[in-house]
Formats: sequence, structure tokens, C-alpha cells
Amino acid sequence: MNFAKELKEGTKKSHSAAENTAFVKSFLRGVVSKESYRTLVSDLYFVYVALEEEFRIFKNDPILGALYLPELERVVALETDLRYYFGPIWRSIVKPSEQCQRYVDRIHEVAKTEPELLIGHHYTRYLGDLSGGQILKGIAQKALNLKDEGLCFYEFGKIDNAKIYKEKYRSILDELPLTESQQNAIITEANYAFRLNMYMFDTLEGNSLVSFFKVLIGVIRGKLT
Repeated sequence: MNFAKELKEGTKKSHSAAENTAFVKSFLRGVVSKESYRTLVSDLYFVYVALEEEFRIFKNDPILGALYLPELERVVALETDLRYYFGPIWRSIVKPSEQCQRYVDRIHEVAKTEPELLIGHHYTRYLGDLSGGQILKGIAQKALNLKDEGLCFYEFGKIDNAKIYKEKYRSILDELPLTESQQNAIITEANYAFRLNMYMFDTLEGNSLVSFFKVLIGVIRGKLT
């Protein structure tokens, strides 16, 4: 099976659409504020809480269990970053944006109705983070004038070699016992996951941070395989 390749090809237009934005050049020029960045980190936190919660529930599932990969989990890293940006009482401060809540609701919805569709969200977020993380960490670090704090989101301490790990991830996708119909549905859901990310970023229109994570999706396009 070549499901990983089909997934990449099937989401290519979504990648391209996200890549070709006016905001990308803005970010690459280093036009990004810490205030905006921490707002988006907050939204990502709620997305990953939802995603990781569902994969823990399905960790013994004959399909989804193969993608229960704790080494990819981002919640603890995001909690560390939020503590840096908002202080020790961050839990009482951060709230999901409307579009973030829409994203979170979708994750929980498919978990209840068609749980295999969670694979589309897993692929879109985790592999993209792993692929573009170090590049974007450097950009953010310079743009926000950060040292070692506030960037834990990009650190995958349990993964020694990202390239080898991505090969392992693709192999897992290829070996999933999915029907053709399920594969097609997952590709459709992955495209929707990209749109949900874009909707979430659109809440930050008017500030330059939105370009940051649109750059991320652009990087994903070239790095997912």
C-alpha cells in the first residue's frame, strides 16, 4: 500500500493554497509580535489537548492504536511555552478562539462518529510540526528575540533523527488496515484539517503572526515525505 503517498498527493492543493499567501513574506522579514504569537500558541494548545486525548482513548484500537505515538505529543511542551508567555496562572487566562473551538469540536466529533478520520488530523499536525519545526523555530527565535524559552513546541526530545522517524511514520500509514473508502475519507478530512488551521489563523488577520503558521503549512508541503 502507498497510503502515505496518496495522502500527500491528495492534500497537495491544500498545501499550495496555504503556501501562497501574502503573509509569508511578512513573516520571513521577521514581522511578528510576541503578543500575537502567544495567542496562537494558546489556540494550538487546545487543539493538541483534544487530539491527544482522543488518541489516548483509542490507543488499543486496531487502526488508530498504531498512531498512538507519545513521542510526538505536544501538550506538555505547549504548557511550558504558555507558562513562559502568560506566567504561572496561564490556565486561568488562556481561552480558545472561536475558530479554535471549531477545530476542537471537529476533532471530538469525528472521534465519536468516524474515528479513523482522526488520522487526517494526526498527519496534518504532527508530521508538519516535525518537518518544519526546526526551520520555524529559528525564524521565530530571531523574530521574537528569544533565547531558549518560549519555543518548546518545536522540540521533539524523544526523536533523535526526524528524517528516519518520518520514514517510520509513513510506513505506519502504509500498513494501516484501511479500506479504499476509508482512505479516501481520511484524505478528505486531512484537507479539511488544513482549512480548519487556516480558519484559526484567520482570527489573527491584521497582525503579522498569521504568516508564521501559514509558513508552517508551506513547509509541510515540501517536507511531509
